[in-house]
Amino acid sequence: MSQSRRTFIKAATVAAIGTGIASGNPLNLFAQNNKKTVSLNGSKMKLSFKPYDLQLRHVFTIANSSRTTTPVVLTEIVYDGITGYGEASLPPYLGETQASVIEFLKKVNLEQFSSPFELDDILTYVDKIAENNTAAKASVDIALHDLVGKIMGQPWYKIWGLNKDNTPDTTFTIGIDTEEVVKQKTREADPLYNILKVKLGRDNDKQMIEAIRTVTDKPIAIDANQGWKDKHYALDMIYWLKERGIVMIEQPMPKHNLEDAAWVTERSPLPIFADESFQRLSDVLRLKGAFTGINIKLMKCTGMREAWKMLTVARAVNMKVMIGCMTETSCAISAAAQLSPAVDWADLDGNLLISNDCFSGATVVKGKMRLSEAAGIGARKL
Repeated sequence: MSQSRRTFIKAATVAAIGTGIASGNPLNLFAQNNKKTVSLNGSKMKLSFKPYDLQLRHVFTIANSSRTTTPVVLTEIVYDGITGYGEASLPPYLGETQASVIEFLKKVNLEQFSSPFELDDILTYVDKIAENNTAAKASVDIALHDLVGKIMGQPWYKIWGLNKDNTPDTTFTIGIDTEEVVKQKTREADPLYNILKVKLGRDNDKQMIEAIRTVTDKPIAIDANQGWKDKHYALDMIYWLKERGIVMIEQPMPKHNLEDAAWVTERSPLPIFADESFQRLSDVLRLKGAFTGINIKLMKCTGMREAWKMLTVARAVNMKVMIGCMTETSCAISAAAQLSPAVDWADLDGNLLISNDCFSGATVVKGKMRLSEAAGIGARKL
């Protein structure tokens, strides 16, 4: 790591801590002024959960794996007759399984808290139960946010003070496949989306792009999923891609190789976003200079509470922000979409890639995210 990056990170960390940028509960004032509302007859929160398997519409292939299903765990928190919904999505690379999530959730005791408005205390407690388990923690976080929003009668984008008209277009993902299948996927997506996202990182990257360009000239975002191992090759590819209408690059280099990532970012004509290199709040300042921006995913960062803090810190240090997803139902997608009016890029198509969505919520209209007016995360169980 260069001396200039070390100096910046040290100074920025002190500044963030000094201003309290990553702390605080925005619900305190509401709770204090609405004691009758939040006491709700002394009820206790009840957490329940069950496994569910998502069926993909097409085989989903990235640089290092393929799959046709994604396991998830669906959660519910019930409080005085009101139910908040959550979800843990478990793609293989995340390292969690339905069994590990259920084992973690069995340890969560929400009945020790008197009100769901103790959101910060509750989620700090959940985060400390065990290391990692970020998707399991996110499933509690999302359900709790949904519950609190429903009690308040407001969606979270309003609680955060965001304007829903500022939601960006969302990308739609084209996975690695044969030339004919890639063309067919592009034909299906082209009329519905204003920007596509293409998975690269194998030995057929140029063929993928050339096949897509026979179908559409729309802007394309690239996710290399750590597939480019040599920084000079990565930079050459980025210049080649820019000439073909590509507008951003996600995780071109292996996640721990930050020096090469910084080298590529410094020379790249396109913005470079961190995905696998980026996990938790503490990573934001560490990645400043190595990437143009960050891709926030609820399943990696433990949910909406930390995602909001990440966004705030990234903006404070002038980094771009993207909100992304795994393969998820409209429950987790709707939760992530609540932050979308505040970001530069959205990649919230996980629910559009499955055939058995058990929720409705945020939608895509003419390529643009449209948030539900429903309270909480804006999702409804089907």
